[in-house]
Amino acid sequence: MELFWDYARAFLFGGLLCAIGQVLIDKTGLTPARILAAYVVAGVVLGGLGVYSYAVDFAGAGATVPLTGFGYLLAKGVKKAVEEQGLFGALTGGLTAAAAGITAAIFFALLGALFFKARPKS
Repeated sequence: MELFWDYARAFLFGGLLCAIGQVLIDKTGLTPARILAAYVVAGVVLGGLGVYSYAVDFAGAGATVPLTGFGYLLAKGVKKAVEEQGLFGALTGGLTAAAAGITAAIFFALLGALFFKARPKS
């Protein structure tokens, strides 16, 4: 039964983030690209302040998979690298922490490009 609640919390939190994004698209003049960038920045800010870790503890993948989770990962990586390497870690920590996800995205994009043929929209 506990597993059900883990999934429910992840679904509800991730769904809430998506619903907020949809409301912003429908009710404001913001473009989806600006909203996505704002989500990453919000994740960085909330992660840097230590607030987003509560959301991660509560919602698990519902908080780490969306773009706010990517921002949180960047902030967490910078924080760890600064503790280990000093100020230089502020430049390298975010990319070091996100390297596996970025590499996977590039790899799967390459596979998609190799196995599927692009065609114009009609």
